[in-house]
Amino acid sequence: MLQMRRSRGAFSGFLLMLLGLWGAIIPFVGPYFHYAYTPDKAWIYNTGRLWLELLPGAAVFVGGFLLMIARGRHIALFGALLAAAAGAWFTLGPVLSPLWNQHVAMGGSPASATVYMRIMEQLGFFTALGVVIVFVAAMALGRIASVTSGIRDVEEIPVTTTVPDDTVPVETVRSEETQSEETRPAPVHTRLLPRRKTEDTTQTVG
Repeated sequence: MLQMRRSRGAFSGFLLMLLGLWGAIIPFVGPYFHYAYTPDKAWIYNTGRLWLELLPGAAVFVGGFLLMIARGRHIALFGALLAAAAGAWFTLGPVLSPLWNQHVAMGGSPASATVYMRIMEQLGFFTALGVVIVFVAAMALGRIASVTSGIRDVEEIPVTTTVPDDTVPVETVRSEETQSEETRPAPVHTRLLPRRKTEDTTQTVG
């Protein structure tokens, strides 16, 4: 498993945890601030809130927590993918819920009276919340995927050139050799002549 620094997913994981808490808790505390879906009463539990808000909010929270504590690349990738899938479900869940709920959308409808507040409730409960979660999870995926597999960072060692005390620069050596060649006396070429034969002056007495 490739190791990585925890800081790569810490900030994204913290944001995902906050977004997951928002998505899971806002249906129960929103009515206190007149920001709710029907039924617009605090701490009311139903099946729509379980499948469309509680479970995806918990999944985003767990994915962000894994990103924060992960030291391995695979755990961090799993956390980011889990959060991204849950964020997509926040956006698509209310749209797809009629497929298994007898052609009736689950999760209720915005409870405010004005059009502006109903739009804000739709964005804050589902659509915009899911888009932001997917965006943050995708950023975390990009940072984690940028870790090159199987290669570790190599620290550069500064190269210092040290000259030993007994070394002499090359130019000085060359100049000394040139001077020695100039002051060296020219060689004397000697020519060897053949030795003359000495006449034999001894006479033999017969």
